[in-house]
Amino acid sequence: MSDAGRVSDGAAAAAAEAVPGLPRDADGPVFAAPWEAQAFALAVALHERGVLSWPEWAAALGEEIRRAQAAGDPDTGGTYYRHWLAALERLVAEKGVADTATLARYADAWGRAAERTPHGTPIALAPADFC
Repeated sequence: MSDAGRVSDGAAAAAAEAVPGLPRDADGPVFAAPWEAQAFALAVALHERGVLSWPEWAAALGEEIRRAQAAGDPDTGGTYYRHWLAALERLVAEKGVADTATLARYADAWGRAAERTPHGTPIALAPADFC
């Protein structure tokens, strides 16, 4: 991510304090995969731009976690950032930042790009991924 796309340490710390249940250690949030850190950074960036407030974000995340638990998620912590992503997608759509069709189009394209990318190689979207 370029410096322009990075979130400040202060913003990340504020997010870590504002969102209950965030996986963390003494140094701050912890991530099992790069996409989790990117989802975290996207939520922080949207907050910094005034798209969402932390109370609104925490409520949306809590709702996604409750939905998943009701659907049988064992809530062992391994799916936390999947709930984070679902809440983020829902809020982005509700606020008109991107519609659900656009989100689905990019998710499908990402899946195609991931399938054609050798393990250990960065995934890059190409125009053909959007077919």
